[in-house]
Amino acid sequence: MHQQIQFCTARDGARIAWARYGSGPPLVKTSNWLTHLEYDWESPVWRYWLEGLGQSHSVVRYDERGCGLSEKDVGDPSIEQWVSDLETVVEAAAIERFTLLGISQGAAIAIAYAVRHPERIERMVLYGGYARGRNHRGEGELADVLTGVIRAGWEDPNPAFRRLFTMRFLPKGTPAQMAWYDELQKRTTSAENAARLSEARSDVDVSDLAPRVEADTRVAMARFLSRRAGCSRR
Repeated sequence: MHQQIQFCTARDGARIAWARYGSGPPLVKTSNWLTHLEYDWESPVWRYWLEGLGQSHSVVRYDERGCGLSEKDVGDPSIEQWVSDLETVVEAAAIERFTLLGISQGAAIAIAYAVRHPERIERMVLYGGYARGRNHRGEGELADVLTGVIRAGWEDPNPAFRRLFTMRFLPKGTPAQMAWYDELQKRTTSAENAARLSEARSDVDVSDLAPRVEADTRVAMARFLSRRAGCSRR
């Protein structure tokens, strides 16, 4: 399936890479940890998601700043910055109404965008997401430990440090899935960017916005998925 990669400029001048592929009604996927517009197509984790979505929709997705093909400088990551970048991508893609898909921390971005632009959301799907980051769930100490691990060994040729995050995201992943995810982390962003993004994720809180969402919304949380998806009970 062919995708067309383009670039747009955020309000502060940052260069954001985005792609469009597939056919059908428009679907926009918010950014999440971690993506690479080109490398994702080689993924035993994400490829089947991408292919499935493209069979029924015209899909727009993008690399958040600091990751993949986008601007390498993350700036000051925050929910405001992420929503602003999503606004930039939507404008560049020239679509008026669409389905909005938010996975993991992308769900918080989707909620904030939907409240700000209710006229643009046909429907919204949130999968495996959260409204409050670790600092707002009593997990601040864990957040600090994870950020320290990133700074200590993210770019080490030995994937041992990155494997900690791979195990958290793919607790029952196959060897091929886990090896790919180890490499994705190193390939898509630097240790410092990953640490700053991780810190910003922990500070997210859109719980006050969630009740204001007007769009028809479906929320899914995995209880058990196949090994193909690389997930287990949560």
